[in-house]
Amino acid sequence: MAFSRRDFLKYAAMSAGGTMLAESSFFSARARERKEGGKVRYVPTTCEMCFWKCGVIAKVVDGKVVKLEGNPLHPQSRGRLCGRGQGGIGLLYDRDRLKVPMIRTGPRGENRYRQASWDEALDFVAGKLKEIAAKHGPEAVALFAHGSPGTYFNNLVRAMGSGNVAYPSFSQCLGAREVAWELTFGQGPNSTCERVDLANSRVIVLFGTHLGENMHNSQTQEFAEAVGRGAKIICVDPRYSTAASKASMWLPIRPGTDLALLLTWINIIIKEGWYDREYVEKYTTGFEELKEAVARYTPEWAAQETDLPMRDIIEAVRELGRYAPNVILHPGRHFAWHGNDVQRGRAMAIINALLGTWGRPGGIWLPPKVNLPAFSETPEHPEANNDPVVFGDYPFAGGEGLTQLLRETTITGDPYPIKAWFVAGTNLMKTLPKPELTRKAIDNLDLLVVVDVMPTDTVMLADVILPEATYLERHDGLFTITTREAGVAIRQPAIEPLYQSRPAWWIGSELCKRMGLGQYAVKDSWEARMRRQAKKWGIDYDELADTGYISLPGSATPYITADNQPVFNTPSKKIELVSSELEEEDFDPVPRYEPVEQPKRGEYRLLYGRSPVHTFTRTVNNQWLWELKKENEVWLNADEARRLGVRNGEIIRLENQDRVMSEPVRVRVTERIRRDCIFMIHGFGQDSPVMTRAYNRGADDQNLITRYKVDPICGSTGMRVNFVKIVKEA
Repeated sequence: MAFSRRDFLKYAAMSAGGTMLAESSFFSARARERKEGGKVRYVPTTCEMCFWKCGVIAKVVDGKVVKLEGNPLHPQSRGRLCGRGQGGIGLLYDRDRLKVPMIRTGPRGENRYRQASWDEALDFVAGKLKEIAAKHGPEAVALFAHGSPGTYFNNLVRAMGSGNVAYPSFSQCLGAREVAWELTFGQGPNSTCERVDLANSRVIVLFGTHLGENMHNSQTQEFAEAVGRGAKIICVDPRYSTAASKASMWLPIRPGTDLALLLTWINIIIKEGWYDREYVEKYTTGFEELKEAVARYTPEWAAQETDLPMRDIIEAVRELGRYAPNVILHPGRHFAWHGNDVQRGRAMAIINALLGTWGRPGGIWLPPKVNLPAFSETPEHPEANNDPVVFGDYPFAGGEGLTQLLRETTITGDPYPIKAWFVAGTNLMKTLPKPELTRKAIDNLDLLVVVDVMPTDTVMLADVILPEATYLERHDGLFTITTREAGVAIRQPAIEPLYQSRPAWWIGSELCKRMGLGQYAVKDSWEARMRRQAKKWGIDYDELADTGYISLPGSATPYITADNQPVFNTPSKKIELVSSELEEEDFDPVPRYEPVEQPKRGEYRLLYGRSPVHTFTRTVNNQWLWELKKENEVWLNADEARRLGVRNGEIIRLENQDRVMSEPVRVRVTERIRRDCIFMIHGFGQDSPVMTRAYNRGADDQNLITRYKVDPICGSTGMRVNFVKIVKEA
């Protein structure tokens, strides 16, 4: 089914006016269908074009999805969808999507496969897994996963007796931030949707957080509302991002010196008395030790270190102080930068604590109360015979595991061999730093099984490819949504799976049966399981399927009151300005600044981010979104371009510090970036020729990330430590 760019823009414009939907006849899918005479179907479900889990209403005509709308009842969408959400139809009907199970017939990487039936493919995988487990032990089987599909293969791998499960979202994205806030407040700011009260904030500070480019739907809506009513925006970023264009202050900081600025702000807040004395006394511990530790971080010193004017350093933090506690220093996302990331996150959390933002309007709202009973239909997984390798010697590595440790063990075989990988919903070749090591690890495997929708670079290295149904073709669970309130959302199919694709729950369940682990398989269907879960939760499943979202009454308690006090799950049961847990592990209990390596003259720090119409490699082949953004460019400072004799739109290459060369890529000459940095959108430069739109479009920044710094506290991989030179094409 083909859709033109004109269709896409028309539907996107209709979605942009999503408030109309809330006032329209949408009370339920069934009511809307009756109003239109039963000629169409409307199916509420949950988007998976990114992790935000927006509520979607799919319009189905003659068995085809023809339109997607934001669900006005769902707090993550509020009747609107972003461009990527609108692109869900492009994923569903992508001509290049995986259609049938395939088994590799030639050397790895040569794209030689034969079609197989599901029975043959699943029997082949089960047989190889049994063989590997018998020879090397069950811990020789590992899983890399992202998103909903990982749930079902996590169940399989753990049922076999392996704990070697890792999610790139911890190592390469949010792990350091979550650990930092847990060490400070006893909990994170919410890994899916940060509890930032932007709608009521008077000052919003963003450290490299690209609202308007990452397009996290409800948060972007609130950011726009805040800008519209005059909230002050302070952007600390070496690049003049979309968010910076809305700011009252842009601080183009020298990359790697964010912690210097933060510690200086803490010093100024304390020295000038901007902190909330009553709040600090009641809810925090360690104030005097913090005060002493940060006294040496002066504005004069910070100006030299950060390359920012001293007056801007001082004025920015005073703006926070003037309007506190109705302010927020945003916790940020994609937090793995320079290897000192937990302590950077700690400093950000400490500032929020000093200003009393936790549990205050315009700051960070308190988590809603959720009292849904646990639900499971499978026995507990067996204890692994050998300890998993995914936590290493990092005392605060999260339960999501460390991807680079799985890769390292696969290469070395130490402390034991890992010979099989399941990869579900993640493109490791474009996700992990130092991709040459990822390829080396894959070549050491006896079995690589990839479950995905699209033929990505990682998929086309697999021994067995299992085509997954898209989110518009499957049941996938009841999602607990926690914003200011708590509620339950549903993912259900708008149409039956196309081709021979299958839902991940079915694939995982069938493998359990073939592995002799039938007790871990789904009893009947995932929908039937969801109905039993809804019954246990006291939710009307048919009503949920009809509306897409049901709120939990009485769950919203966003702010501190006399009857609603915050709970801090730290050892002291208070906000720890000085971390007792870090001190016990011989780490600095108060963040301490240490300089990071800076580029030499003629070199540029490699920065990367995303486009508002793409979710990295997940969407670059999507017809609708590809037409809007077909390739990336290299942002280069205009003064540097003149010095190098490079013109806007010229084709160049980048060469990193390890002599790795990029693909040819266009230059975008701009004043909107520091002279010592370049910037690229991540996800382009696909090597898989069967991604016919994305193949060889733009340049792959991941190939240039041949170095990374590991955070000693949590083990996350800081990837903004690579430097490049500009090489002019002949």
